[in-house]
Formats: sequence, C-alpha cells, structure tokens
Amino acid sequence: MAEQMIELLPVLEQIEREKGIKKEDLLKMVETALISAFRKHSGNRNLNIEVIVDENTGKIRAFHVKKVVETATDGDTEISLANALILKPKAKTGMNLKFEINTDEFGRIAAQTAKQVIIQKIREIEKETAYTELTTKIGKVLSGVINKFAGKNIILDMGKSEAILPFREQCPRERFSIGERIKTYIMKVERLPRGPQMVVSRIHPELIKSLFKLEVPEVYDGTVEVKDVVREPGSRIKVVVVSNNAKVDAVGACVGVKGVRIKSIIKELQGARIDMVAYTNDPAQYIINALNPAKVLSVEINKDLKLANVLVADDQLSLAIGRDGQNVRLAVKLTGWNIEIKSEFKKKAEKIAATEQKINGFTELEGVGEKTADILVKSGYTTVESISSASVETLTALQGIGEKTALKIITSAKKALEANNSKQEVSDGDGKENTKREETNAN
Repeated sequence: MAEQMIELLPVLEQIEREKGIKKEDLLKMVETALISAFRKHSGNRNLNIEVIVDENTGKIRAFHVKKVVETATDGDTEISLANALILKPKAKTGMNLKFEINTDEFGRIAAQTAKQVIIQKIREIEKETAYTELTTKIGKVLSGVINKFAGKNIILDMGKSEAILPFREQCPRERFSIGERIKTYIMKVERLPRGPQMVVSRIHPELIKSLFKLEVPEVYDGTVEVKDVVREPGSRIKVVVVSNNAKVDAVGACVGVKGVRIKSIIKELQGARIDMVAYTNDPAQYIINALNPAKVLSVEINKDLKLANVLVADDQLSLAIGRDGQNVRLAVKLTGWNIEIKSEFKKKAEKIAATEQKINGFTELEGVGEKTADILVKSGYTTVESISSASVETLTALQGIGEKTALKIITSAKKALEANNSKQEVSDGDGKENTKREETNAN
C-alpha cells in the first residue's frame, strides 16, 4: 500500500502556537483540499475520494471509494456485487469499498496543496480573529495616527488595524496632517477583501461624552452624568450635565479649576466652543440654561403649543440667537421646545403698536376720541365687544366719561358689532351660494 510522507506536523504545531489555529482544523482543511486536488488530477470530479492525514506522523493516505451494487453502471463510482465478493467475501450491496490510491505521483501536488491551504486558512482565521477583536471596540474612543488621505476620507493607523474617517463624519472646521494623532469614536466594523476595517467619527455625540469621561473624574465614576450632547456641523457644542450628588456642582466639575478640564477637551476638538448646560425638570429654567451664555430676563411657556417666548435684554439678543441662529437652534434640539426670542425694545414696540391699534379701533366709535380711547385701553377694554357688554355705571366710573357719553359709546359699540356680524352672515351666505352653484355645474 503506497504512502506519501509530508512533513506537515512541525509547521502545523508552530502555526498553532503562534496564530492560535488548532492543528485539527488545519488537517481537516488539508484533507478537503487534497480531495479536490486528486479529483482534478484524475480528470473526474465525480470520484468519491477519501484522504486521511495522520495527525501523529503526517502521512497522507488516499482512497478511491466505490459503492457495491448488483450491476455496476459507472465504473468510477460503483462496483458490482460479484466483483466485490472476490475482493471481500463479506461484501453486501449498499456498502462502500475503499481502494487505496498510489500517492507517489501526487507527492508534489499534495505538498503544494497543503501549503496553499495552510496559507489561506491562516489568512481567513486572522481576518476573522481581527474582525471579532475589533467588534469589541465598537462604541469606544480610540486614538489613531493619520496615515493618508483617500480623497475626502482619512485613513488612520490604529495599531493592528486600519480605520477610515469618512468625510461625512468629519467636522468641517477641523484640519489634520499626516502623522497627527487624534481620538475618534468607533461606529462600526466593515468586512473588506483585504481585512476588517473600522469606521470612525469625529462628530458623534458619544465622542464628546467619552472625552468628558477621560478628563472629568466625576463623570467617569458616575457622580456627574452627561445626559445629552448636541452639535452643529460647525464648531459649537452644547453639553447637558446633571449631578447625582447634591454636594457636587455638575457644570463646575466639568469646567474644572480655571477651566483646565474643559480646555483639554476643547484642545482635542481643535478649538470647538462648548457650552455647559445644567439639566433641570423645570422647562422654563431648562430653556434659560440651554440658551447659555445669553442672559434671559423671562420665559413664558405655552404647554399646548410647546412654545417658549423668551425675553432678553437688547444687548443679549444677538448672543441668544447666535451666529446664523446657531445658539437658539441648539437650544431647541436640547429642550424639544419651539423657542421665540424677543428683545425688550421689540416687546415694548409691539405693545405700543397693539395699544395704538386698539385706540384707533375705538376712535371709530361715536363719542370716543383719542383721549377717551386711551382711557378705555388702559382700563382693560381690548375689543369693541367688551365695550358693548359694559354697563353705563362701569364706564362713568372712568375718568372723563359722563353718563351721556357712556351711553353713546355703548350704543355705538353695539351697532358696530351688529354691523360686523351682518357682514359676516352675508359673507357666509355668499360662500354657501357659490358652493351650491359649483355643485349644480358639476352635475
């Protein structure tokens, strides 16, 4: 019986020690590859071949397997029962007989095949091991060295692997150079033909949170929690923090003595501006904090519309809105409220304009001049309807309005209200008539 010896074991054992690939796995791969090689060499890919590599000696034995049948129709895969009984007296139909193949002529093929299989297996397992290892880093912040620029993308050397910083995950204002070391957030790992590659980000909110964990011990140990981070594509960031210890000031802890902690984070982010926001359950106060560094005078909340009307001093308006509306946009993202900001001057101007509008509306009533209209507005009368429902006694209690004047004003207000209602009824009737006419035309 022919046997072919290949000195595989020392090589396989070395690979097992250095690469962590089990020798048994490699031997199975070699056996499978040798079967394919023998079939290819014979010119018949349907042959039933069995290859055994002895894990102790490294000897290779190959067998041609044929199935015992009553009458053989395919001499390559079958053997008749009559012929099988000659070779093996106990042979039965359905059983397989093995015929050992002389492997002398396959020696070179076997050696080359084994080498190729081992190399391929090593590469596959190394890629899979690397992929598995890299996936454990997803969600973490790692440092990498800029290796090269691939178009608008940046390729980073992360030590044992590469990472790509896509253009969409870069901050527009940041500028890098080859050889520079930067921190990035690991978003995901992609399988590529040349091996796994990490996809990283410089704008992900988790990057900011991780930088605070690195620089602020209170954030690292959980005393201070970074609840939220919002960022504009440019250079402004708002970070919401809350303290889980009443004795610890969340914002102060993150800023540090003379700003030493926040400065380290700003330096890593190439000078990005960071606004620290103290979290609170009170919507009005949270909006005030979110508009930092602007000083807010007051906030009026409309819960139904989820609208906040914010009043600031005239010199704080531009700061509250921010460049191109950046500050207020970030505050809206943080709080989830629609925010409208007005200066004191604008609010006073609107109030004056509203008052003048009411006065002008009242002067159209009989017996009401500008002075009387001003008295009515200041006394709380805001509409013609409110005047029409007033009593003579109520109006005469106001300065400068006598009984006859009061009666004349009330009567005039009622007439104006009736005239307005009549106009509305006519308008509604015209609308209904037009609708009927349209329906008729359609029919």
